[in-house]
Amino acid sequence: MRGKLFVVSGPSGVGKNTLLNAVVARSVHVRYSISATSRAMRPGEVDGKSYYFVTREQFEKLIADDALLEYAEYVGNYYGTPLQPIREAIEAGTDIVMDVDVVGALKIKKRLPGAVLVFIAAPSFDALRQRLIHRGDVSPEAMAERLERARWEYTQAHQYDYILLNEDVEQTAGELMAIMTAEKCKTMERIHLIKEEL
Repeated sequence: MRGKLFVVSGPSGVGKNTLLNAVVARSVHVRYSISATSRAMRPGEVDGKSYYFVTREQFEKLIADDALLEYAEYVGNYYGTPLQPIREAIEAGTDIVMDVDVVGALKIKKRLPGAVLVFIAAPSFDALRQRLIHRGDVSPEAMAERLERARWEYTQAHQYDYILLNEDVEQTAGELMAIMTAEKCKTMERIHLIKEEL
């Protein structure tokens, strides 16, 4: 059975990384998408595990060859998702999860209509604000920017296939895994199994 691509988005502070780590830890058939970047490797990072590290010229060739699912430039460096490893994993029956911003997620859905988009939200906007405050890693100005960005992201949530409220990570991880199972049980995913028996 083929795998599927699950694209997760949501504002900073909703717990996307914690949630995806919990999902990947629960299943041997789910793995993260590995992004490519033109930035330099940092201490402790491993090529092919943390990122695919490439030169700026190599990244621009990937763009020219239409070999990226999505990409963006941030602080002078490119970041993007190579398409071939995702296709290979899906063909091998592995589900891929990726954390991408709203703009990138909508681009992916256009390119791969079978991708499943899941928006992660905090239980309330005040809860999101409190999470960002408790992180303590942003200035008041950056906090205001993140909250403004979050407001915009919430206005785009209607374009997603699913919306999960992340109040409890374990519960939300279970809900995301239920979505993953349900998506793989859809008629269009399994009708060929019945037809083969006729």
